[in-house]
Amino acid sequence: MTKLNLSADEVLTTTRAVRKRLDFDRPVPMDIIKECLEIGLQSPSGSNSQGWQFVVVTDADKKAEIATWYQKSFEAYEAGPAQPTKQHQDDPSMKETQEKVLSSAKFLADNMARVPAMLIPCFAGRLDAPEVPHYVAAGTYGSILPATWSFMLAARERGIGSCWTTLHLNYEQEIGKILGIPEGYSQAALIPLGYTKGTDFKVAPRKPLDGVLHTNGW
Repeated sequence: MTKLNLSADEVLTTTRAVRKRLDFDRPVPMDIIKECLEIGLQSPSGSNSQGWQFVVVTDADKKAEIATWYQKSFEAYEAGPAQPTKQHQDDPSMKETQEKVLSSAKFLADNMARVPAMLIPCFAGRLDAPEVPHYVAAGTYGSILPATWSFMLAARERGIGSCWTTLHLNYEQEIGKILGIPEGYSQAALIPLGYTKGTDFKVAPRKPLDGVLHTNGW
């Protein structure tokens, strides 16, 4: 298995949301996915609960079914107020970047069925009931997010691109039925996986740290 031999800083700063540069024609071996998941399992979880579950989807028919629901959700998202080009409207310099983000997101939605593999991280319990305390929700997401992000970083080191998506959650129950996910479990994301076309990902433009940093108070 080939690794890119990136430094820790390089992995952390160049693991991009990959959509247009996914290689749809090159399979991602299950043993590599498992290797990356083993790394993900080393991440911390609240009270060491380790309440995560991971569903890997490679079956073409199931991917196509999931992609149909994802496309339906994307169409509503594209028409709504949360889509990329409707963000940062107070900053004209972000216009081109946000248009690229939308174009990339649309490309993925149109081609979701073609991705070699999907990873759906899940966790035990439901957080959509109003009586769930905020600290419980924060702790739950604070467990599944690090594990999945560690997986994505490990995949980057192995030349595999990924992208955190959540639009499928508009149809979580329908997709849960496709995959036989038991009741009482929640899906956190849908991560498309594929080897990347080229490996030269760079640091992304970000707004200055000074605008978000508060020391000893807001």
